[in-house]
Amino acid sequence: MTSSLLHVPPPQRLLQPLAMPERLMLGPGPSNVPPRILAASGRQLLGHMHPEMLQVMDEIKAGIQYAFQTQNQLTLAISGTGHCAMEAALLNLLEQGDTVLVAINGIWGQRAAEIARRLGANVRELLKPPGDYFTLQDIEEGLAQQKPSVLFITHGESSTGVLQPLEGLGNLCHRYGCLLLVDAVASLGGAPIFMDQQEIDVLYSGSQKVLNVPPGSAPISFSQRAREKMLRRKTKPQSFYLDMGWLANYWGCDGKPRRYHHTAPTNSFFSLREGLAMLAELGLESSWERHRASCAQLCQGLRDMGLELFVKEEKARLPTITTVRVPEGYDWKEITAFLMDNYGIEIAGGLGPSAGKVLRIGLMGCNSTSENVTRVLRALREALRHCPRCRL
Repeated sequence: MTSSLLHVPPPQRLLQPLAMPERLMLGPGPSNVPPRILAASGRQLLGHMHPEMLQVMDEIKAGIQYAFQTQNQLTLAISGTGHCAMEAALLNLLEQGDTVLVAINGIWGQRAAEIARRLGANVRELLKPPGDYFTLQDIEEGLAQQKPSVLFITHGESSTGVLQPLEGLGNLCHRYGCLLLVDAVASLGGAPIFMDQQEIDVLYSGSQKVLNVPPGSAPISFSQRAREKMLRRKTKPQSFYLDMGWLANYWGCDGKPRRYHHTAPTNSFFSLREGLAMLAELGLESSWERHRASCAQLCQGLRDMGLELFVKEEKARLPTITTVRVPEGYDWKEITAFLMDNYGIEIAGGLGPSAGKVLRIGLMGCNSTSENVTRVLRALREALRHCPRCRL
């Protein structure tokens, strides 16, 4: 009887085995996942309140503290991507009417400003052209003029390939009574960052870049200054799911018995634990040096091909994602498609303000090797030789 009520048949594609191609992921993320992390994600799951699961979460917390170089107690992983961590940071720090200064030199500053506006914050923008970074003087002028309670800035701007200097920035913000919020999704593990020493108040990242973990979990940490601001809130955060008070308790950050908040993605946490373990085994300094060396080799190879790097100053180049101008007369879509179709290599075009202007090549975590640099340069050389020119 019930079968006669079915008007939608089983999808034929779902009746076929899942088949995915093997590709070398050298775009801005996600990056390839090593077998060890894949094996961790395939383990039988545990209940999200089992003591063994809570132990894994404690180990993740310790790994994030190492990666961030912080002793902050309020350190955990958001059950979501880096974009989710951005939203969590902003909605816990900001209330309606708060003034936030957003440093924008790429898409992630633009996104932060959009989220802050939706929260009812008074958003002030500090602008730089794509490919440039902010000096301490730029920031101080903005702080003095706008008097914000929070400054948002991106450490590794993946849309443009810029690495933002952070030295002195935390101290400067605190002199103006402002908290420093830093996006390190594309830079964590690939470029030096010292949360406590640099006086960063909120720092977050994502799992799918240098950590080589599938997307879906996002490390985040709050300083004591940031915690105090959250305790002074007059209204509750607009999201229950991302309420840091509840998440702090679930992650054992408040010294109280842990309570259920949400069903955590346990297997994502297994993967994140292994990604952080592999970073700890390699060592931060070794990881930073590996990314620096791969980036330098790639940049030299691109210059040898006659291509123009998008970020002019070497010190301002993000070691994990290199941006190169699309050669005049070429269609970036043809180039990226050639690499995918003929070499199984993913690189990407620009994003946001860099769309149509650059190619983005990512070398992150286990993908940051001399062999992969050689492979992508060879493929790119062939693409430029064979791709049809655009007739504009």
